[in-house]
Amino acid sequence: MISIQKIHTILYVENQEISTDFYTKILQQPKQLNVPGMTEFELSSDFVLGLMPNQSIVKILGDKTVPPASGTGIPRCELYLYVDDIEAALKNIHENQIAVISGLQERNWGDMAFYFADPDGHIIAFAKKIKN
Repeated sequence: MISIQKIHTILYVENQEISTDFYTKILQQPKQLNVPGMTEFELSSDFVLGLMPNQSIVKILGDKTVPPASGTGIPRCELYLYVDDIEAALKNIHENQIAVISGLQERNWGDMAFYFADPDGHIIAFAKKIKN
């Protein structure tokens, strides 16, 4: 069995600067790395969220896959993030004038959650466990 020590998820984005600004606002955390071609946020000791421009991953993958930019603006992934204060998270989203796709409500899987999208169409949910 492979022992996973840390999860590093990278989202492909059209504009690294716009996405970095967006994620800095919604996560309310500093960037751990911000260089041309990669921005990283360490969300916990086990999870890093990276932002890589579409053109950077194309340089790595070449013509072996469909270019990520062909899917920009449509949902390509969902980040489901548990937060301590769901109301404060929602207030921050409203204050930053980010459109909520599905409002804060109790979900049938035992969470309070709301959904919104980043500038590239990736879906983000902030959630709080209310039932086990």
